[in-house]
Amino acid sequence: MRERLLAATAAALAVLLAAEARAQAPAPADQAQPPAGPVQASEPPRYQPAPPASFERVTFDEAVRRALERHPTVAEATQAILRAQALLDQSKSVFRPTVYGNVGVVMLDAARGFNGFETTPRTQTSFSGTLSYPVLDAVGWAAKNAAADQVTVAKVSAEETRRQVAVTAAQAYLAVIAAERQREIALRNLDTSSALEEYARQRLEAGKGSRLNHVRSTQERGAAELQLELAELLVRQAQEALGVAVFASAPLDANGDPDLRLAPPPTSDAWLMQRPDVRLFSAEVDAANRVARDAWRAWLPTGNFSFTPLYVNPKGGFQPAKTWQAVFQLQVPIYDATIAPARRAKYTDLESARLRFENVKVEARAEQRLAEETVKRREQMVASSRISSDAATEALRISQIAYEAGATSNIEVVQAQQAARNNEIALAVSEDRLRQSRLDLLVSHGLFP
Repeated sequence: MRERLLAATAAALAVLLAAEARAQAPAPADQAQPPAGPVQASEPPRYQPAPPASFERVTFDEAVRRALERHPTVAEATQAILRAQALLDQSKSVFRPTVYGNVGVVMLDAARGFNGFETTPRTQTSFSGTLSYPVLDAVGWAAKNAAADQVTVAKVSAEETRRQVAVTAAQAYLAVIAAERQREIALRNLDTSSALEEYARQRLEAGKGSRLNHVRSTQERGAAELQLELAELLVRQAQEALGVAVFASAPLDANGDPDLRLAPPPTSDAWLMQRPDVRLFSAEVDAANRVARDAWRAWLPTGNFSFTPLYVNPKGGFQPAKTWQAVFQLQVPIYDATIAPARRAKYTDLESARLRFENVKVEARAEQRLAEETVKRREQMVASSRISSDAATEALRISQIAYEAGATSNIEVVQAQQAARNNEIALAVSEDRLRQSRLDLLVSHGLFP
């Protein structure tokens, strides 16, 4: 069945090509030429592209600023700082006294006493208060220092979160620009295809062209319409992504190209500490180092002083109505099987933090070197793509002139149009990747945002 269908299709195509060749071949001298009359070409329905939706336009800097101000991830990182600060305030209680009061009522089945002397009343109410202060608490002092280090870690982690949110917003903005460039190319391609189709139709109706040329032009125009619709969809997707990155309630549109100024290459490793991710791992190493160095404090004694005034009513036979007591307690660890394993675990955490820190430094240096090399290569690619695109555009213009002069068929124009479109797309892609590479270079140097 498939072979018969292919054979029938090939036969029909051969018949059409033969008829077209006979129509274009000159007639014999002895044969009278039929009068050449105009041919009415059937015109397909005109394509009317839907106007692009209008959304709020934001600049590059404004998009990044809004993302940093509104994104929930940044707010969550801020809450982590507040939590670390609260834990630090809690750990500072080791330097402050503790005061609390007690009220109690004791009821017996009967008063107690002997020989008519009441020693304990049947109902007795007591009021007391206790003030205590940790005179010696080396573990608590170390915990306060560790909590302060965690506040620093939380602040640096918030900066890293802000960097990630800003990079996401910047990449979304650049994606909108790239999609709009593709839409502009598709729109220009559609205009060129429509003009060629109209010219081919006019020549066919005037009896100077062939139906094959007109069909080719119509085919190219239909393909251009498809590419424009696809480009419009990509623009809308990029606008939605930008709205999500900025945490807006609607899609956003880009307003102009960003100014991604490049800094001179660094001459030392000082730029490493400008990156929030490197500073985050450095802060974690410092925090783990302090915890490990303070592990010996667990062997120190703990001293506590307390003072408790007491008032009872009614007073007992051997208990005055008002009294007080002061207590100083010193606790000395003699044997505790948990201290040594805990110390080893803390030093293990320190070594792990150091390894992570060294790894992130190696990755940061590699990212910086690769980003610099990528920018150089992308700049050369853009220059080469621009030369190729300009040449393809000029070739298209020459092909159109030759076609209108009758020197060539429209197959050369179609090929030149496709080449010009492909080169324009390649140039737009190269420019977009160059912008992305420049952004990556700024991020790798710790200069963005």
